[in-house]
Amino acid sequence: MKILLCFGTRPEAIKMAPVYHQLKKQVNVEVKLCVTAQHREMLDQVLDFFEIVPDYDLDLMQPNQTLNSLSALILSNIDIVLKEVKPDLVLVHGDTTTSSMVALAAFHLGIRIGHIEAGLRSFNKQTPFPEEINRQLTSKLADIHFSPTAVATQNLLNEGIHSQNIIQTGNTVIDTLQWTLTKISKEEYSLHEIEILKKTIPADKKIVLVTGHRRENYGEGFKNICNALLSIANRDDVSIVYPVHLNPNVQDVVYQKLADQENIYLIAPVSYPAFVWLMQQSFLIVTDSGGIQEEAPSLGKPVLVTRTVSERPEGVEAGFSQIIGAEQEKIEKSIVELLDTFSGFKDIENPYGEGNASQKIVDFLLSKI
Repeated sequence: MKILLCFGTRPEAIKMAPVYHQLKKQVNVEVKLCVTAQHREMLDQVLDFFEIVPDYDLDLMQPNQTLNSLSALILSNIDIVLKEVKPDLVLVHGDTTTSSMVALAAFHLGIRIGHIEAGLRSFNKQTPFPEEINRQLTSKLADIHFSPTAVATQNLLNEGIHSQNIIQTGNTVIDTLQWTLTKISKEEYSLHEIEILKKTIPADKKIVLVTGHRRENYGEGFKNICNALLSIANRDDVSIVYPVHLNPNVQDVVYQKLADQENIYLIAPVSYPAFVWLMQQSFLIVTDSGGIQEEAPSLGKPVLVTRTVSERPEGVEAGFSQIIGAEQEKIEKSIVELLDTFSGFKDIENPYGEGNASQKIVDFLLSKI
């Protein structure tokens, strides 16, 4: 069996890395990897950490590119790769423009498609944009659906996808997280980035770790988030650590509002192992990221989600996450409540998996050889 994995962003790379390495161990599988690099620098950090060298690098990232121009570039360039590799199966992940366009290109050529992290739904095509439509489109095109949870499985069944084409595995990000925690905990492991963070961030305060990048928060949303953080930073027991996304729609507002403020540490985006270390040190996390909602339960960290809806309801139902939107008063109130009352989770069991999702995916594929 010849399998082509395709991804283009840092989150995809993080979640596909364990699948790639599991497949590379198999003697009956020929594995090829293509990256579109719709994110360049952040993608390269992950590839380096996981010791992955792509067979094909389309290097499609351009300044200020639109979704339509990116989609057209992916379609035209991946067509060449697919015709050269002639895979039996293409594996894509999640909800990116790369995933949906590669799936469409493979469908046009009659190549089977496996969709990892299938079945997530917000049921609002504008939130998150364009991810919700990307994942729905990919589900319509895919032949095999690797769903992470029972909720995701049910979403697919509700859309008329046959149960024999759905394999519930857990989320591969938990595999990645566990692998990373093991690696960075070893005495011989050293990362200059982490050493700098240790010297920069006070160890005697409650760390509020913040991330944000969603389009729906551009403008007023990010202004509200920053104003809330300014208020929280007045507390003597808090340090706010914010790796600021490279997108100018995020950077311009964040640096204008929060630069040179006491108890606020604005830092450049960090590598995945450094970010895992930051999550370990944090008291709570404020984010609009999907992956962090999945990882945080394994670390025992509460998450405040600055969105109005999440396609990851399992964490909310289990009490690990709260959806708080992007209103200043709600953000402030939610952060203060956790800072003053949170004392840890009891009987932690991550609803997103046990760390064996990639093995389940590979076992299924091997059963079909």
